[in-house]
Amino acid sequence: MARIQPINRQTASAEVNATLDAVQAKLGKVPNLYATVAQAPAVLTAQLAFGEALSHGRLTAKQRESLALAIGQANSCQYCLSAHSLVARGTGLNAEAIQAARRGEAVDPVTDGLLKLAVKIVNQRGILSEADIAAAYAAGVDNGLLLEVIAHVALNTLTNYTNHIVQTEIDFPVVTV
Repeated sequence: MARIQPINRQTASAEVNATLDAVQAKLGKVPNLYATVAQAPAVLTAQLAFGEALSHGRLTAKQRESLALAIGQANSCQYCLSAHSLVARGTGLNAEAIQAARRGEAVDPVTDGLLKLAVKIVNQRGILSEADIAAAYAAGVDNGLLLEVIAHVALNTLTNYTNHIVQTEIDFPVVTV
């Protein structure tokens, strides 16, 4: 059972309900993660705004979902792996590509470099060597993409840690860590 329950929509503020209605319109449902984070409206607004801003970056939807899978796996987040495995299919990733992303791998060399960089950032807590950065650059990652990867690690780590701590009930087809 979740440590923190999703917000009660009947007693939530009009502002929170409007935000969750927008999530519902965009995703077709209000995932338990968002309904739970709504207990702290500022966090919900920040999380959604950060994700929206990153969706306008240079990374493709497939790359963003691949990063979410690699980061979720590195952080052992079953909720995010379950959610992003489903969302990734919607971007056109097949089962093999989803499993590869979870291993921090991709067929495309740039995406592979992005995933390896993200996993290193998670595992090494952001402390990368010159060799780590050089490997990313050699794969085709430039300064702008490096910064976008850092931002995706931050956003996904926020959701991963939130799910760990609040024990969010998984409301997607469950995948194992």
